[in-house]
Amino acid sequence: MRERPTATEENKIIPIEQYGLRLMSMGFLLDDSAPAILRGPMVTRYTQQFLRQVEWGELDFLMLDLPPGTGDIQLTIVQTVALSGAIVVTTPQEVALIDARKAATMFEKVNVPVLGLVENMSYFVSPSDGKRYHIFGSGGGEREAKRLRVPLLGQVPIDIATRESGDRGMPIVGEDRKSPVATEFKRIAENLRKTLT
Repeated sequence: MRERPTATEENKIIPIEQYGLRLMSMGFLLDDSAPAILRGPMVTRYTQQFLRQVEWGELDFLMLDLPPGTGDIQLTIVQTVALSGAIVVTTPQEVALIDARKAATMFEKVNVPVLGLVENMSYFVSPSDGKRYHIFGSGGGEREAKRLRVPLLGQVPIDIATRESGDRGMPIVGEDRKSPVATEFKRIAENLRKTLT
């Protein structure tokens, strides 16, 4: 059975800790087959609870992985905590870049700086011949970063080993530190650390 968060006597949620990171997610509170069926006000309440009632302790950084879009969760977070910045994650194709553009514009309108853009699923390297395939197109993240006048923090390839290690619950950076994805994740993290310190 999967580890679940516990609570303190003061009714604070103790996050799960793995690989030196403290983690909290709705997924930790639900059974694997239970859907999270939540309307806007419930999403807002849970988001505020995770920000205010989780016993985070002393942190170097608090990162929030948000769903795409410009909805209730994003607005709640902006209204609840002071953000150092936002990172926009996209894939290279235009339909994803449209959402990335909207997210960047929303953060600008609420005075949250966009620290940079990450292009996910940038390409796939065939294990048989080493040839690079741009399944979702190429150059979209780079063009969008220039358009937004923010740095392109990284281009993360699609990688079978990353999917397999994720299915085992092991981050690729912990399993194969020299893999192309781990190398790119480390580069992105270092770029962000320099930006924020």
